[in-house]
Amino acid sequence: MPVITSNRINTPEVAEEVLQRGDADMISMARLLLAAAFFVNKAQANEADSINTCIGCNQACLDHIFSGQLTSCLVNPRACHGTELIIEPAIRLKKIAVVGAGPAGLSDAVTAAQRGHHASLFDSASEIGGQFNLAKKIPGKEEFYETFRYYGHELKRLKVELHLNARVSAAQLNQSGYDEVLVATGIAPRSPAIDGIDHPCVLSYTDVVSGKVNVGERVALNGAGGIGFDVAELLSHAGESDSQNIPVFMKEWRVDMSLDARGGIEGMEDEITQSTRTIHLCQRKAEGLGKNLGKATGWIYRLGLIKRGVKMLSGCSYHHIDGDGLHLLVGDEPRLLAVDNIITCAGQDPLREIIEDLTLPYKLIGGCDVANELDARRAIDQGTRVAAAI
Repeated sequence: MPVITSNRINTPEVAEEVLQRGDADMISMARLLLAAAFFVNKAQANEADSINTCIGCNQACLDHIFSGQLTSCLVNPRACHGTELIIEPAIRLKKIAVVGAGPAGLSDAVTAAQRGHHASLFDSASEIGGQFNLAKKIPGKEEFYETFRYYGHELKRLKVELHLNARVSAAQLNQSGYDEVLVATGIAPRSPAIDGIDHPCVLSYTDVVSGKVNVGERVALNGAGGIGFDVAELLSHAGESDSQNIPVFMKEWRVDMSLDARGGIEGMEDEITQSTRTIHLCQRKAEGLGKNLGKATGWIYRLGLIKRGVKMLSGCSYHHIDGDGLHLLVGDEPRLLAVDNIITCAGQDPLREIIEDLTLPYKLIGGCDVANELDARRAIDQGTRVAAAI
């Protein structure tokens, strides 16, 4: 019987591997074609490097459907918006400086260059990506690497001048003959107003995810938004990510690969490995944790963390931090979380100091424009739309 298969087959190489192994006779693609409408043409022309890969985030496709919004794509905001977000050659070509090579800056620089503008992209880091470089380190989000593979290819193809390890100043920009500056300098992690927040046991989520600091075996996370869940996911894993190991993934979610079990599900209990760490995920709001995560994937994160033994606390009022740990109220109950480290995941503030001395026309895009609920989908969409209007 001919078999068609689908889901997370997002590159020509993976699709061909499935066919050659004999796992299926035909490949079906869905979300992938939102990210890359010309996938088939590019694959046929042996131009796989120019394909904008679907990263399986569901943020602008399935999550939009579930909330009654028009479908789109995080990595391709023109998906389903092609008649109103039009990328066409610019009438007057400009010399554009883009400061910050995160999602907003990358989408802006690439779109501007597509329209014929001369774009220069600056970033103080040694690689492109901004905050996305933290996201791609989270187990289950390894495919985020593909977004920067694509943007790296496009920067070269469109001859965007890329300046890494370059902390450009307003004075340099003012004197360099640019017509306009797009400021995409991103965010800085917010330090919550808690007595003892400067204690040595307190760590920032950016240092934890980037691996700059060692984290103890007993941890409290201050903040249970998307970042808090990501950090909990990272710290509760040991060894290889289950998303990169098919047998482990199938075992964890009880999928019967022998095809003997009824309905394809075997056993009664998931075999998810408990975390070796004691992790407390804390939030101020007195409601279920993860309520604002995406509808398509939020339940997976919540269930996975619960299965690994992460303790979720809501209605938290933080009192102080000292050598004993985090002192707080959970509801009306005084509690001491005797932990080795408290990790702050309590939001971000915009980084926009560069505009104070800029004399050139400029626009803020991405996190330095709106830092609350940091969102790569919004950043890429905004960067694309700003460049389309220059």
